[in-house]
Amino acid sequence: MGGIIWLASYPKSGNTWVRSFLQNLITNPTGIVHINELSQFAYGDGQKFWYEQAAGGSLEGMSPEEVMKLTPKAQEVMARSRPQSVFVKTHNRLGYNFGVPFITAEVTAGAIHIIRDPRDVCVSLAHHFGFSIDEAIDFMNNPDAQTPEDAYKLAQFYGSWSNHTNSWKKFNPQYIHRVRYEDLLHKPGVAFAGITKFLGLKPPKKVLAKAIKASSFKVLQSQEKKDGFLERSNKTDMFFRSGKAGGWKEQLTDTQVNKLVEAHRELMEEFGYLKGVKS
Repeated sequence: MGGIIWLASYPKSGNTWVRSFLQNLITNPTGIVHINELSQFAYGDGQKFWYEQAAGGSLEGMSPEEVMKLTPKAQEVMARSRPQSVFVKTHNRLGYNFGVPFITAEVTAGAIHIIRDPRDVCVSLAHHFGFSIDEAIDFMNNPDAQTPEDAYKLAQFYGSWSNHTNSWKKFNPQYIHRVRYEDLLHKPGVAFAGITKFLGLKPPKKVLAKAIKASSFKVLQSQEKKDGFLERSNKTDMFFRSGKAGGWKEQLTDTQVNKLVEAHRELMEEFGYLKGVKS
């Protein structure tokens, strides 16, 4: 394709899983790609390194608005870092900050949007950020939700789960592929093949199957247990904690479920998360 292919998702929705699959598929190593090598293959949109490249030096002393205005140049630097397409992970909503778009159209080739049942996202998010379940629900229902800047990356602007999901629905449908976490889990052959088709890749069946197996939750969790994971939050002991679908049924009370459903019913129905549930 050429240019940036965005790997977009609300946090804890399967972005890392898809990154691992793509790296195992495209590089097709003799062994298995290690989780701590993922950032070398797929960049993060908020990594300060790219903004420093755009600024020609340190970001120290610059205002948030001045840094945000570097976004088009930073993404141009990302896009030009390789001769072919570049995968870039983003948890930002598709929108603007200080009048500057988070996604620069001129260097964008397409996007893969990963969606997960917000009830399962809630449980995973609570563990990841060190929230209680109720705090995670409030965060997911907050239209102004964001995470702060740290030493390595810029602030991330999510909005509520519905804000985030709706924003990425506005991406040009011709250049975006949407996949559900649950389909990656229960129908991996079909779901991952859909990703490769969107990218214009035609891997042999053995190579596709190998990449799916090499990026399985079991493999990723095993790697983390043995070597740790550089992207793990300091609020949790494990990044790859459960990996299930439907685990929310054992974790959330009826009141907590209702609070999420009331806030996100329309999109949950659209993406098949409320089948058989009465309004």
